[in-house]
Amino acid sequence: MRILHPVFRLAVVLVLSSPLALSAQQFVSASDTSQVPVEPKAPHSFDLSAIDKTADPCVDFYQYACGNWRKNNPIPSDQSRWGRFNELAERNRYLLYVDLKKAADSPATPLQRKYGDFFAACMDSDLADKLGDQPILPLFARIDAIKDKKDIAAVAAYLDSKTPTGIFFRFGVEQDEKDSSKQIEGVSQGGLTLPDRDYYLEDNPHMQDIRAKYHDYIVTVLKLTGETEDQAKTDAGEVLEIETALAKGATPRVELRDPDKRYHIMTLTALDQLDPNFDWSAYFTGVHAPRVEDLNVGQPDFFKAENQLLGDESLDALKVYLKFHVINGVADWLSQPFQDANFDFFQKTLQGQAEETPRWKRCTSATDRALGEAVGQDWVKENFPPEAKQNMEQLVAALKKALADDIQALPWMSEDTKKQAEVKLDEFRQKIGYPDKWRDYSKFEVTRTNFITDLDHSAEFRFNYELNKVGKPVDEKEWGMTPPTVNAYYAPPMNDINFPAGILQPPFYDFSKDPAVNFGGIGVVIGHEMTHGFDDEGSKYDGHGNVKPWWTDADRKAFDERLQCEIDEYGSFEPVPGVHLNGKLTLGENTADNGGIRIAWQALLATLAEEGKSIDDKIDGYTEAQRYFISFAQIWCENRSEQTSRVAAKVDPHSPGMFRTDGVVRNFDEFGKAFGCHKGQPMMPEDACRVW
Repeated sequence: MRILHPVFRLAVVLVLSSPLALSAQQFVSASDTSQVPVEPKAPHSFDLSAIDKTADPCVDFYQYACGNWRKNNPIPSDQSRWGRFNELAERNRYLLYVDLKKAADSPATPLQRKYGDFFAACMDSDLADKLGDQPILPLFARIDAIKDKKDIAAVAAYLDSKTPTGIFFRFGVEQDEKDSSKQIEGVSQGGLTLPDRDYYLEDNPHMQDIRAKYHDYIVTVLKLTGETEDQAKTDAGEVLEIETALAKGATPRVELRDPDKRYHIMTLTALDQLDPNFDWSAYFTGVHAPRVEDLNVGQPDFFKAENQLLGDESLDALKVYLKFHVINGVADWLSQPFQDANFDFFQKTLQGQAEETPRWKRCTSATDRALGEAVGQDWVKENFPPEAKQNMEQLVAALKKALADDIQALPWMSEDTKKQAEVKLDEFRQKIGYPDKWRDYSKFEVTRTNFITDLDHSAEFRFNYELNKVGKPVDEKEWGMTPPTVNAYYAPPMNDINFPAGILQPPFYDFSKDPAVNFGGIGVVIGHEMTHGFDDEGSKYDGHGNVKPWWTDADRKAFDERLQCEIDEYGSFEPVPGVHLNGKLTLGENTADNGGIRIAWQALLATLAEEGKSIDDKIDGYTEAQRYFISFAQIWCENRSEQTSRVAAKVDPHSPGMFRTDGVVRNFDEFGKAFGCHKGQPMMPEDACRVW
């Protein structure tokens, strides 16, 4: 499993979530035939019908901009939330499905045959039902063969490197925090199934209920492998006990925003001394890791906790833990009873989703995850013309200049720090649309006849792909998202901003529209990602991607004081009554949202001036200023289930759409001017926050 440096993404990843059209029925099982795919409509920018004119924009701008959209777009039964991101992701997934279906039926190239076969194997639900738990029995045999706790490491190595299973911790390759030109091996905390350590540790009725239902889920899937009711209940308790011990040793999510909490270079000897109950030599030999003298041990205290539980737990309990993680890693692709149990807990209980996502949707997404740059090559030819990339490059240049001007105008930052900030901004790299060089999948074997085997091959391919980087120069052109993905990100160790082709479409990006609409949509997205280079975490990295102080002490103090304003502000928001956002967890994204809207505004003003236009010009009854803010708000129109809102408040570094909108415009006086608000109204308060 690869250890990723945190990337600051625009939204929770919405990888290809769409209804699809089916031209032939051979890939649809009997259970899917009642859900015939329908081609979704293409989203469009600046939706006048979404506006609720009964709402006062100065009181609740989100309701004003999105009220009618939210009323007319309830959450579909196979989703747990529905928003503008989902609309576009559904469209992209449909278009990708068309390519996959064609490749599965009549491939024109060897690459199309490979991803077509992967998709076809995924769609064979009849075979999955026939096989039941047979695909995982060889792994169970490996686990059953363990005779001593020291043997666990070798089996863990096999599972980590050759299957989609994740156990105990995460191992992989990362850029060195202090020398971003180097790629090093690292281990970090992991081994949990529930969304966050708090789900194991918080003692309130909601979390107690979640843990009880999680216990029931473990019992259900263990019984499906042949265990008796009593044995499954005992074993489920053992799994929960082990995961709770790992949760106690894990560093809280908020603390992991600090690079220093993720970086501890240690020798292999020191790691052995830290966690002697785990045979690290056998593990590294088993994963065929290149021989190194030292590595990054992300959270040393976690490995102390792992060492303790390996000593305390019985061998039988540890073997049950391994077996459960094998089951859970592929439960969604085993026979229907496994799928039903997995859905009932993870989607229905945790997220509030009413119905299972149809298999053709899940298989399209699975193929994108496994072979994204193979499928993406054909997808971008059809859906991302060269002129779209050229226009994006112009937009990025305009936003970069606006950010440079904003830095120079900051009243609280000294000249010394401004110079260093300019240096970092000059070092920014950008990736737009798709990779310059596509990934080579020639070593990825696909069967077409056994999807669990194909999933194992996918895991092995990814694992080996990452390990092959150790000791080699960093590939600055590598992507962390596939082309059809509706998202964007900034990577601190790379110091680059990344915009997949998937998001460079309406409602975010439409050059048939006036500048205000595009700057309010994709322009704010660009500014958001740029601002991440200067948020509470990104600001600790220099222009080369190294964790290195480049601020004066006085400027850092002034910066932290302004951040505290945002922490307090967003920490007061309640997505569900009684459930508050975590202002520290969402700080980086909130800072980027607030910075992005200012930067894009400045770029819009400059663009309008060049075109001889005014911010007060009207189109369809709205000034360019008003169109800018409405366009911004409408990319965040969404509805969420209560369950999804609760989980997101714990684990998502992004605020919900309503707060990404109202929380931002209330901090920007230009919004109040555009809509005639006055100081003291909710969207134009006296105590507005500003960092960038």
